[in-house]
Amino acid sequence: MERKLALLASPTESAQEAARRLMAVSTFVPLSQADTVIALGGDGFMLQTLHGMLENHRTVPIFGMNLGTVGFLMNEWRLDGLDQRLDRAKAFKVNPLRMLATSVTGEQIALPAINEVSLLRETRQTAWLEVSVNNRVVIPELVCDGALVATPAGSTAYNLSAQGPILPLDSGLVALTPISPFRPRRWRGAILPERTRVKMRVIDPVKRPVSAVADQREVRDVAQVEIAIDFAMPLTLLFDPEHTLDDRIAAEQFIS
Repeated sequence: MERKLALLASPTESAQEAARRLMAVSTFVPLSQADTVIALGGDGFMLQTLHGMLENHRTVPIFGMNLGTVGFLMNEWRLDGLDQRLDRAKAFKVNPLRMLATSVTGEQIALPAINEVSLLRETRQTAWLEVSVNNRVVIPELVCDGALVATPAGSTAYNLSAQGPILPLDSGLVALTPISPFRPRRWRGAILPERTRVKMRVIDPVKRPVSAVADQREVRDVAQVEIAIDFAMPLTLLFDPEHTLDDRIAAEQFIS
């Protein structure tokens, strides 16, 4: 059966030029008719594309080609051999996080996150957080700049910068990582099963306001945030077999 491809490109000049060249040699259909998406851009554009699929409740495999900077979630940009690359591509399932944030006014906002959900202090005052795992309080008072929960796909992003662990893609785990913790001073985070539910309650959210960020989307002045993996709508990323996402994640552990 003939593959139906949709083409999405970042608005950058390099991605738009690559899209024009690709359209000259390949046939594409509207996104609503596609069974596979070709995404041209960087990691930020890939995350934007994945979030668009979640919002529209329609997920199809995505083969990204890097026209950005890092391109951790992307394959190498090449004009030729797209059909052959798709035939050989290795698929990876990525289950996003679901954040349910409750503001100090009682408003509830649910947002997905492919990389991480992070809580961050809004002012010079440190954040004071009560951390619960599966409805059991494990840290009554975490004094810090913030804390985050990261997926394996996101474990090499903000989580790694915050000294969190790198998680293999098929590990079935999430990382709970503090950001600049002051007390408990020696706590460096936890590795938890992917079916764990994490709740972080803000202690004194008026004096010490905290925001919650699901990937790039922020909710200000939260009172508490509940975080869990959403298994209802898995996302599929396609990679060239010689340079797959699990290989990249493993390699990050040996980069100094």
